[in-house]
Amino acid sequence: MLIQPADLLPLLGDPRLVLIDVRWRLDAPDGRPAYRAAHLQGAVYVDLEHELAGAPSPGSGRHPLPAAAALEEAARRWGVQQDSIVVAYDDLGGMSAARAWWLLRDGGLADVRVLDGGLAAWRRADLPLEQGDATPEPGDVELTPGHLPVIDADGAAGFAGALLDARAGERYRGEVEPVDPRAGHVPGAISAPTAGNLDADGRFLPPDALRQRFASLGIDLDGPVAAYCGSGITASHELLALAVAGVDGALYPGSWSAWSSDPARPVATGPNP
Repeated sequence: MLIQPADLLPLLGDPRLVLIDVRWRLDAPDGRPAYRAAHLQGAVYVDLEHELAGAPSPGSGRHPLPAAAALEEAARRWGVQQDSIVVAYDDLGGMSAARAWWLLRDGGLADVRVLDGGLAAWRRADLPLEQGDATPEPGDVELTPGHLPVIDADGAAGFAGALLDARAGERYRGEVEPVDPRAGHVPGAISAPTAGNLDADGRFLPPDALRQRFASLGIDLDGPVAAYCGSGITASHELLALAVAGVDGALYPGSWSAWSSDPARPVATGPNP
């Protein structure tokens, strides 16, 4: 699921390698200027808002899953072939790169990884960067979404396992809500902020430490697990952390942005599920 900078470096000359730069933040969604200033050699910029998400709506949330044909067309623009090794990275601890990882894995691509520690880890290792835009040869990948489990709002409401809320604790508790219609969380959901998946350097914790982390939150890792966040982006990071820990989880793509837009859906506040 992850690749370290030292292991990625020798792959830079491999024709199967496709590097995608998925820099995006809630407060700065356009990562292209930062990409053009410095990116890994040959990396292609991926626009999360327009290539890794469909059009927003109250019913589907702020970042619904893209249409299958649109995702396939985008992946071909990035140069992805059927046998490509795709490595996604960002400058946010994998929070946005994980979205690309999840979508491509869900589409059936076999070898998709996230650069552990992202751009910061690459820089710390003093490895090469370049400027400008990369223009790869178009790929011919065929994506068939549906390889990973997904739940909808009804599935979240009656989820027979651990439903994880990947947002910051203050948003889960309903103390603040910067973007969505109502503050709080899905009743029954467990607070598991994605920041807890990483160490001080922004790398993922080792598998055993991740299992301990989730178990300490009261999560039965042998039972069903699903995750949501504000709009389905950082929930992918939660699912990546679970995958590193050896646990398969389901994504609620609409997440809190869709749930809180439906006045018929109940809202819980405070520190408890």
